[in-house]
Amino acid sequence: LFFIDEVAKYKSYSEDGEVLKGVFWKDFEEEYNMFLNENLSLFDSDYQRYLCRFDASEVHSGYFSIDKKGRATNGEKVNRKSGLEDDKNAYDLILKDKERLLSFDEPTRFIFSHSALREGWDNPNVFQICTLRHANSETAKRQEVGRGLRICVDANGNRMDFETLGENVHELNKLTVIANESYSSFVKDLQDK
Repeated sequence: LFFIDEVAKYKSYSEDGEVLKGVFWKDFEEEYNMFLNENLSLFDSDYQRYLCRFDASEVHSGYFSIDKKGRATNGEKVNRKSGLEDDKNAYDLILKDKERLLSFDEPTRFIFSHSALREGWDNPNVFQICTLRHANSETAKRQEVGRGLRICVDANGNRMDFETLGENVHELNKLTVIANESYSSFVKDLQDK
């Protein structure tokens, strides 16, 4: 889960509703392809086959809310009649069809979001969070980290808790946060408590 500061850094729309790739979209696909090409052999053969089934353009999606006045989270006016089918599909996948995200038939594994904090988005299988924005408030940081502090579930929706995993519960339910420098004192305070 990538938290970004501007929707336009991931994508925007032309006047005719065509999706325009932003810098994060382009950089992600380039880095993903480079990493996969260099590290594919690190994964077991079943997972290698899964990774090779999908193009870099298929493994990421963006979730960005639009308010009732038709404005995107960055305040930009959005034409609801053009170019929003992909947004609706991403919204449905991320907020309504969370079970599909667990399936090996679903390519999406990376989600870019500007506003997942306000929407009550909850997915138990967030294992990495990357903050590509500066969160000023401790509340915002707690909410961002909280998106990954969930007991994960398997493909059947069963919680992978202590009862199921025993002492290995913390190995599977591990959250990695790739944060900017604004998190240093926040993390220190959490670890000292």
